[in-house]
Amino acid sequence: AMDEEAATVTEAINELITETDTLRDIASASRAKAEREQKEREDAEEWRKNIDVTALQNQLLRIAASTDRGQYANSMEKEEVLRLVESLEATATEIAPHKPPSSSDDTTTPLLPPPLIGTWSLLYSTTQLFRSSPFFLAGRSTCRTPDQVKQYDWFCDMHRAALAISNIGNVRQIVKANGRLVNEFEVKVGSVPFLGEVLPRVRYSGGWPVTVDGAIVSSADVSPVNLMEESSYRFGREGSSNDGVDESDVEDIQSSGRRRKVVAEWDLHMDTVQIKGSNIPLLRNLLDNPNLRLKSRDLSNLLEQSIDSYTTPRPKLYTTYVDDGMRIVRDEDDHVFIYGRVSESEEESDYKGVMADLGVGKLLEGFNDAVTKFYL
Repeated sequence: AMDEEAATVTEAINELITETDTLRDIASASRAKAEREQKEREDAEEWRKNIDVTALQNQLLRIAASTDRGQYANSMEKEEVLRLVESLEATATEIAPHKPPSSSDDTTTPLLPPPLIGTWSLLYSTTQLFRSSPFFLAGRSTCRTPDQVKQYDWFCDMHRAALAISNIGNVRQIVKANGRLVNEFEVKVGSVPFLGEVLPRVRYSGGWPVTVDGAIVSSADVSPVNLMEESSYRFGREGSSNDGVDESDVEDIQSSGRRRKVVAEWDLHMDTVQIKGSNIPLLRNLLDNPNLRLKSRDLSNLLEQSIDSYTTPRPKLYTTYVDDGMRIVRDEDDHVFIYGRVSESEEESDYKGVMADLGVGKLLEGFNDAVTKFYL
């Protein structure tokens, strides 16, 4: 009996020693991990101090200006932009702690953090400029399979090719403190592209010097899904669609190190689309009628009620860098949109001053000033 009791005690002591060793190993591993992470943070901070952010931004701006916001960038310029963007993203710091409103009755506390609020102009995009619009982001969010994503990409390519005779003007994004996002996409299209086709006796292969002008204004409500207080990452692919990154891809992406530091994650709820500032006579009055806006949210609600398989698209946007003058955003396909701050204003553009005359009045005024010089 004593031998059995001694054996039991010995076994208990051995188990205790084993557990102690295990706990010691866990504690040691935990300390090593904490020290390693601390060293990584210190190295990253030291690396950030040696990065010239202004120089990186200036290089980005030079490429953006010479390629018309990326529309005419070649492969080398695209690669260089991605390198510069990733360098800026690596220096990104978290947005200062921000408490959203505690209730819907609180109208004084901004829903979005102050660094994001204001008027921004699109400086560069790795995809078509119009895909920065909530309307097209919502369209992409309806895709459920890789084939559907490819089809949508092809549609966007064809959409831009079909509008080759148009010139894209300013592309603005107004981010409001109340969580409203307004995208203004200004465009000019030759009203009569080939003058000789209209007036055969005129031997001139060009078009009339008048254009159809307008702005496609889309709006959405923005909700901050996650404002990071600590470093957080999402996985993405460079130069191609994510298609949601399924589980089988995660290990490959993790091992490749292709991950994005996220400063803020947004959830978009598409609302309306309207044409503003059209210079087409008669049509202008119709387009200015707010009742003629495309109310996509109402349409989505109707579809949700009517079709069981339909879900209102809620595209995600990821802010990966922001400072006083520049903001970098990625969509769910890892397309990059680089914005420059225009002002802190939350006011939308006023297009009431645009004359509905196809620009003929300005053309005649210029002709008179340059040629006839007839004044009353």
